[in-house]
Amino acid sequence: MKRPYLIALVILAVALAAAFLWAWQASPRLVDIATVQRGPLVQRFEEEGRTQLPRRWVVSAPLAGTLQRINLLQGDAVKAGQVVAVIEPMHGALLDAANRARLLAEQQAAEASMQAARQRLAAASADAELASRDVRRMRTLGAGGVVSAATLDEAEARVARALAAAAAARAEQHAAAQQRDALAALLKGQGQGGGERIELRAPVDGVVLHRYQESTVPVQAGQSLLEIGDLDELQVMVQALSQQVIGLHPGSAARILRWGGDRPLPARVLRIEPGAFTKVSALGVEEQRTLVWLQITAPRAQWAALGDGFRVEVQFEVARRDDMLQAPSSALFREGRRWMVFRVAGGRARRVEVTPGMQGDGAVEILAGLKAGDRVVAYPDDRLVDGQRVRALEASP
Repeated sequence: MKRPYLIALVILAVALAAAFLWAWQASPRLVDIATVQRGPLVQRFEEEGRTQLPRRWVVSAPLAGTLQRINLLQGDAVKAGQVVAVIEPMHGALLDAANRARLLAEQQAAEASMQAARQRLAAASADAELASRDVRRMRTLGAGGVVSAATLDEAEARVARALAAAAAARAEQHAAAQQRDALAALLKGQGQGGGERIELRAPVDGVVLHRYQESTVPVQAGQSLLEIGDLDELQVMVQALSQQVIGLHPGSAARILRWGGDRPLPARVLRIEPGAFTKVSALGVEEQRTLVWLQITAPRAQWAALGDGFRVEVQFEVARRDDMLQAPSSALFREGRRWMVFRVAGGRARRVEVTPGMQGDGAVEILAGLKAGDRVVAYPDDRLVDGQRVRALEASP
C-alpha cells in the first residue's frame, strides 16, 4: 500500500475515534437519581416464626383399661370440668380350655391342701392339750419329790413342740385358703369389668389441639389421650440471630407479616431467652440463634384463624430516629475501606467519600460527606466514572 493511502487511513481512523468520543461525551448517561434528605429512619429486620401456645394440657389415662370412643374432634371447644373421655377398668382375661382346666386343678389342689392343714391343726391341737395335762400332773407330783426336774422339762418341751406344730398347720391352712380364693376369683372374673367407669374431665377452657386416640381401644396407665389448649394465649416464637437480638428488649415493637391475613398484626416482644443454640442455615453456615417470644396485641377477632404451629414472618423494630440525614442504601459502594457515592452536580457524577451511620429501611444515615438537598446516583455500577455526564431518568426526582 502506498504511503499517501496509509496516511489517509490513519487520519480517517483518528477522526472516527474522535467523533465517537465526542458523541459519547456529548450524550449524558441516563441514571436513577435520589435526593439526600432529612426524615425519620427506622432500623428493622425480619425473621420467620411460628405460633405456639405457652401452656398446653395433656389428658392421659390414670389406669389401665378400655377407652370408650372419643367423639371430640380437633378444634372443638371444651369447658373446664367437661367430660372428654371415659375409661372402663381393665377386664379379666378370657381363658382357653387348657388354662381353665389347669386353674381348676390348682383350685382343687389348694382345697385339698387346706383340708390336710386342717387335719394337721386338729392333731397338733390334741397333742398340745394332752401334753399340757401331763405337765400339770407332773408339777403336782414334782412338789412331793416323786417326779424329777428333767422329766418335767421334757414334758414342757413336748407342749412347746405341739403348740408350734399347731401354729404351722394353722398358717398352712390360711395360705391354702387364700390360694383357693384367688383361683376362684380369677375363674369367676374372666372377661368381666374391674370396677366403675372413670370419667376424665377437661382441666381448662380451650379447644382440642390433638386427639391421640379415637376408637374404643385398650389403654395403659399414663397413655396420652387428648391435648387441650387455650388459643387466646397464642404467642409467636422466633429463632432470631443472636447479634440481631442484642438490639431488642421486652416491649420492643414488632409486626406479624405474611400470616395469611389482609393486613399486618401489631405485636410486642414478651421475653428473650438468654441461652443461644447453633443452627445450620440453608447455605450450610452455622449460626447462633436464640428464641424470642412475642404477644400479638391486635384484637383476637382479627387473627381468630391462627392456630397452634402456624408459620408467620415477623418484622422487628430495633431502633427509630425521627430526624436523620439519609441517602438510599443502594447509592453507597465500597472503595477499599472507604464508602463512596456519586454526587450529581452540574450534570456530572462526582465521586464523594461519605461516613455512613445507622442502617434503616432501604436508607442509611449519612454522618459526613453530604448535606440535605444533594442529589446522588441511586444505583451506580462499575461503568460509571468520576466526572461523567449524567441525566436523570424520567422517574427520578
